[in-house]
Amino acid sequence: MERRDIIVIGGSAGGVEALMTICAGLPADLPAALFVVQHISPTSRSVLPELLCKVGPLPARHPADGDQIRPGQILVAPPDFHLLLQDGHVALRRGPQENRTRPAIDPLFRSAAVAYGPRVIGVVLTGLLDDGAAGLMAIRRCGGISVVQDPDDAQWPDMPRRALEREPPDHVARLAEIAGLLDRLCREPAGPKQPVPRSLQIEGQITAQEFDAEGSLTLGQPSRLSCPLCGGVLNEVLEEGTARFRCQTGHAFTSEGLAVAQGEELERALESAARTQRDRQTLCRRMEEQARSHRQPHSAARWLAAAGESESAAAAITAALASLRKPLVR
Repeated sequence: MERRDIIVIGGSAGGVEALMTICAGLPADLPAALFVVQHISPTSRSVLPELLCKVGPLPARHPADGDQIRPGQILVAPPDFHLLLQDGHVALRRGPQENRTRPAIDPLFRSAAVAYGPRVIGVVLTGLLDDGAAGLMAIRRCGGISVVQDPDDAQWPDMPRRALEREPPDHVARLAEIAGLLDRLCREPAGPKQPVPRSLQIEGQITAQEFDAEGSLTLGQPSRLSCPLCGGVLNEVLEEGTARFRCQTGHAFTSEGLAVAQGEELERALESAARTQRDRQTLCRRMEEQARSHRQPHSAARWLAAAGESESAAAAITAALASLRKPLVR
């Protein structure tokens, strides 16, 4: 009889401490394999496996592409790679960013749901925004079990709260309770297999960069929005009344993640515009001085007026930037 022997865990801000707490409480004979995505800068060196090895009995490491899945081990997504599960082994892919990050939680959860269905336990921990919420829903759609850290117990409650809002999980637990809960759940029989939705299979292929004969995979319906990362058209994907977005390149966003990405794109554009206006003001001032030195009062007046316009424009753009940098209401 199959058991729940695949545990996938996702964390962001505050996640390192949360993962250390969980791994410290797991038994050495845990009959499951653990897979972890912790948001990290693509240029950073991750020491998370070393930290998890120190606090608990289970060995932890960054896997290589194609490594076999075995119980009693912790595999941690390396920087700048999505960690995906396939039948019997892991895959590392530099596929499109999801929710502005790679590794992202949703690709791991989604791939586990497609490959292992009811054998999967998904866990969303502390973090910002809402990565993991869609992946946790995918796990439940394929018959797996969902666990969410109690938002009141989380250092950063956004991710757990968004997961709760999307769909009531099977378990909500305080951090100190999660290790014991996982030990109990993975010793129980898995539920019956469920049909895997075609949409999840397509998204898995996109992340794994496994394209069809025509070189593209289509999901959802075209929207009037463009991808903030590549400029392509975003397709809107509706799940249980909640919208997500994917472009043809494969970049994926939740609604909240898209709003943040649009804000970042706008911020970059405004910073560039403000810098250009300041440069233009400097040029106009120099040209004004040159015109005056050559006794050209009409030309000097025109340059002076242009410098004033650029100064006013730079001030307006700077004020808009200050307003844009206010955090989203949560």
